[in-house]
Amino acid sequence: MEVADTKQLLAASDRLISRVPMERKRYLFPRVDWNDRLICIKGPKGTGKTTLIQQHIRETFGIGSDKCVYMSADHIWFAKHDILDAVDYFNSHGFTHIFIDEIHHADEWSRLVKTITDTYPDLNVVYSGSSILKLSSGEADLSRRQASYNLKGLSFREFLSFEGVMDEKVLSLEDIISHHRAIATDISSRTKILPSFEKYLKIGYYPIYKGVSSQFEERLVEIVNSVIDVDFPIIEDFTPATLRKAKKMLMVLAESCPQHPNMSNLYRELETNRNLGLKMLEALERAELVMSIDSGNAKLKHLSKPEKLFLGDTNLMNAIAPSTNSGAIRETFFASQLRAASHKVVAPLAGDFCVDDRYLFEIGGPSKGFDQIKDIPDSYVAQDGVETGIGNKIPLWLFGFLY
Repeated sequence: MEVADTKQLLAASDRLISRVPMERKRYLFPRVDWNDRLICIKGPKGTGKTTLIQQHIRETFGIGSDKCVYMSADHIWFAKHDILDAVDYFNSHGFTHIFIDEIHHADEWSRLVKTITDTYPDLNVVYSGSSILKLSSGEADLSRRQASYNLKGLSFREFLSFEGVMDEKVLSLEDIISHHRAIATDISSRTKILPSFEKYLKIGYYPIYKGVSSQFEERLVEIVNSVIDVDFPIIEDFTPATLRKAKKMLMVLAESCPQHPNMSNLYRELETNRNLGLKMLEALERAELVMSIDSGNAKLKHLSKPEKLFLGDTNLMNAIAPSTNSGAIRETFFASQLRAASHKVVAPLAGDFCVDDRYLFEIGGPSKGFDQIKDIPDSYVAQDGVETGIGNKIPLWLFGFLY
């Protein structure tokens, strides 16, 4: 490969790095150990993986560095050039860091990453891709040789920062349970928190909301279609007919969230069999378009019979099924925020959610009481529509400060 062949790729890299906004960084940015030799950053489309990588390059290497290059595997340049040839060229010319975005657009991407790390032992590689990537399939198992991170959408805490409302520290679940009244009183004394929370539930989970304004819902639907139509066939062996059924499955679930699914009836409605139905559901969950909550019974396979099925986040609910009831939105927010903060969330016999095998939660509006869980230790109500709580009643919005 000649110098002229790489000019377009380097120019695109420099242009993107020079334009990346540096004012706000996602929660994951300081958590990544950028010194690791091989790093994978996964996450749903639209959550800011590209921005995070480009911010690191600009902060660490600056613009126009001769030590690193950023390239996206879906760039038209790769229609006539090979990624491995480009890596070989940059390595031979003294580059020490290669950043490959949208890796799942490359043919046999996992084998490609393995080949790069095996062939160029002094090269540091960071790559990003769809959250549906499988890291441990076949001979190109990458799960044990790399540091892997999963970027979630904005927490409510991050949304407040992106909006310029306030910058607050991350809270632990124990902080919230033990000191929620003092924390909520302090925060709500400095801003009208409930209007911001309502806005977040509709448009605040995906950072792209800042750039699309009133067309956010349309953009989100486009992202969903792209994930199913473009990403699914790359990762899974799905036919066009299966892709249509996957979309129908998503719509069926969206219209009845939270779904207490009868899996046999669901597969019958989709005119599919159990094996293909489970494969579609697994792909939708890995893409974080769907969130399943099981009963916590280790004897039951997670996706074979989930206790509840939700859409992945409240913004998706608002875009795909805007008539969804408020109870479903509240439960989706609570479960998604707790799981994003790495808490175990299951569906118990009493109450809405059990967290970390200890805390029991009912989710509801301002008048929600303890009737269903009043005699159970470590039980709480996550209450929507209130600025502050009291005792075991905690404002729902406060659980958005967990990451």
